[in-house]
Amino acid sequence: MKFENLIAKLRRLMSEKLSSISLRAIEILFYALFFSVPLVFAGNTSELFEFNKMWITFAITIAIAFFWTVRIIAEKSLVIKRTPLDIPIALFVLAQIASTVISLDPHTSLWGYYSRFNGGLLSILCYVFLYYAFVSNLNSAKIVKNIFLVSLTSAFIVVLWALPSHFGKDPTCLIFRGAFDVSCWTADFQPKVRIFGTLGQPAWLAAYLVLLIPISLAFSILYKKDELKRSLKSIIFLTLSSLMFLSFLYTRTRSAVLALGVGLIFFFGALILFDKPSKKNFVKDLLKKQKIVVLSIIIFAIIGFFAEIPLSPFDKFSFNNLKNYVQKVKVTQNPQRETVHQTQLGGTDSGKIRLIVWRGAIDVWKNNPIFGTGVETFAYAYYKYRPIEHNLTSEWNFLYNKAHNEYLNYLATTGVFGLLSYLSFIAFFLFIFLATIFKTKNKLSAVLLAKTGVVMSKESQTLAKDPLILSLVAGFITILITNFFGFSVVIMNIYLFLIPLFVLILMDVLDDKSLGFKLGKVGEIGFFGWSLISLSFLVTAYLLFFLFNFWRADVLYALGNNYSKSGEYQQAYSLLRSAVSIHSEPVFQDEVSTNDASFALAIAYSSQGKNATESAQIISQLAAESSSINDSLTNSHPNNILFWKSRVRIFYNLAQIDNSYLSKALVAMKRVYELGGNEASIAYNLGVLYGQSGDSKKAVEILKKTVALKPDYRDAHYALGLFYNDIGEKEKAIYEMEYILSHFSKDDEQAKQSLSAWKEK
Repeated sequence: MKFENLIAKLRRLMSEKLSSISLRAIEILFYALFFSVPLVFAGNTSELFEFNKMWITFAITIAIAFFWTVRIIAEKSLVIKRTPLDIPIALFVLAQIASTVISLDPHTSLWGYYSRFNGGLLSILCYVFLYYAFVSNLNSAKIVKNIFLVSLTSAFIVVLWALPSHFGKDPTCLIFRGAFDVSCWTADFQPKVRIFGTLGQPAWLAAYLVLLIPISLAFSILYKKDELKRSLKSIIFLTLSSLMFLSFLYTRTRSAVLALGVGLIFFFGALILFDKPSKKNFVKDLLKKQKIVVLSIIIFAIIGFFAEIPLSPFDKFSFNNLKNYVQKVKVTQNPQRETVHQTQLGGTDSGKIRLIVWRGAIDVWKNNPIFGTGVETFAYAYYKYRPIEHNLTSEWNFLYNKAHNEYLNYLATTGVFGLLSYLSFIAFFLFIFLATIFKTKNKLSAVLLAKTGVVMSKESQTLAKDPLILSLVAGFITILITNFFGFSVVIMNIYLFLIPLFVLILMDVLDDKSLGFKLGKVGEIGFFGWSLISLSFLVTAYLLFFLFNFWRADVLYALGNNYSKSGEYQQAYSLLRSAVSIHSEPVFQDEVSTNDASFALAIAYSSQGKNATESAQIISQLAAESSSINDSLTNSHPNNILFWKSRVRIFYNLAQIDNSYLSKALVAMKRVYELGGNEASIAYNLGVLYGQSGDSKKAVEILKKTVALKPDYRDAHYALGLFYNDIGEKEKAIYEMEYILSHFSKDDEQAKQSLSAWKEK
């Protein structure tokens, strides 16, 4: 009997140990999440940065889910802790699911726009799961602080990686090409002009840094005691803040200047307000109580003076401006500054382009008001409602897969339901913080807070004034501002969903309410429990293997795509098919079908007069495979304009071999025009295809609309002239060629030759 009791006790101890190990594993995985996501990237995937960051987030989430499951089985209890933000989160998730169900393209809505993935339903569910995994398992102020220490350690590495690239020494190029320079980047993507480090884009790096700068300053304030160790820590965090500020300036991101300004004003203002310096000796008290605030302002001002703050009101307060003034040279004549602006703005001012895209996003919403067009379908929806003015910008033929405003993006793709639920999450969190810190006396507010599980106390009010909490709220505010002028990325969405929870935990306002139930009497894990753990392990292993295979398929797709772009279709053929055999992603299939058609055309050109029979068989097989794959894609994704564009390219290429395919290309082009007729290049291609199909009158009709959409479209004017001539309207044909010579280039040889030929007749 004693032996049986001993065995039972050992089994109970094993159960407790398993629960403890699982809890520790969850904690470590959260540290790994915040440390690794900003740093992860790979040079062999189709998208170097966001794709890999999303994948590591998925992998860590799956691992956390496994260890949480093990803990549930070990403790025989499923507990999901309630929080005050449950209702807004539930409404937001419901909106995302509803928009996915009615989406223009459910596959895109589920996974997210290919290569980014952040923002798709799966990513949103992932962030929400992390929210509840943390509060239900960890829910510790100490762990929250540790997470931000880990975050700042990661940020330090990000900064050390990014800063050298401003001076022409990029560690990424050293890894990719073995050369410690910036030669691995194109002229339009130069870190010497705007750094981006391991985040992948200047605006994303800027958003990440301005979020963490107040938090780093908060730790500097927390460690500002007299002891040597604590003073050294304070100096370290102040130095890190300064390095992050310098790196942020080198991103040359104007919207982030506003975000950081508002964030720091809130943070510094709150610190000063709650420290209550005396009115008589305000400056003296401020210097005594807020040394870090004063010192950081001085340091930031000095850095800003030499590195230049990328916003016009600050231009006059810079070293370059002072130097130019001394040399009596205008700032606008400084070639270095001019280069920065041209590259940053990309021709047409980015603000002007952004306003046009925002107007298009509002038009998308007006036509899909309740649930939008579907999660992450902006790339397809925008084509249909694209403002005509977009054709007159330098980015007239760019693909916009985001509205460049997170709020309008949600409005367009998830409708008013999606946007309001998203805003309710943000607003209610800020309301809870303000109500706690100022101890609201409004009865309605007090009832609302009590009903949602907010525990109000004097201690909470005191905790809410802690520098770390104030810095987290300041950082959260910076996210709201940078998202207004751009869109979220993986690490920023992680912070967006988890900072509110971290603040609630640090303020100690969460009650003990939870959802859950007992799975049995606490004690040893029986056969059924071990079977569930084994099953969970197998499911986790399968999901991780699935992710790995998807990633491996993307690597093959990326290489095959590169081969296809360089005209090496045979090498691309096997790689792309291998990618599809591993994972049948529609984007991979689309690339296979377009490569097949290009490969068939290349064979037709290269094998004329030799091995004609064998070549004809291969060409026929490639054409059939290409058509079949695209048929399946356009049937399964009828609103995906990108697959319809591929269909046009496929049939147009095949028409060079067999003219019967031209009619199919025209039919596909008509569908593309239905989905996005406001883009000048789409109208142009439809007009040309009408003309090549023998309908010159229709070609003229469409091309007249094209030049109305984009008067500075040289190719459209040229094609219009040719088809005017075909239908016998010679004067109009001559006018178009003369228009090209007078408005585009007086040396345009094609226009000259056409004019010469027509005048001779």
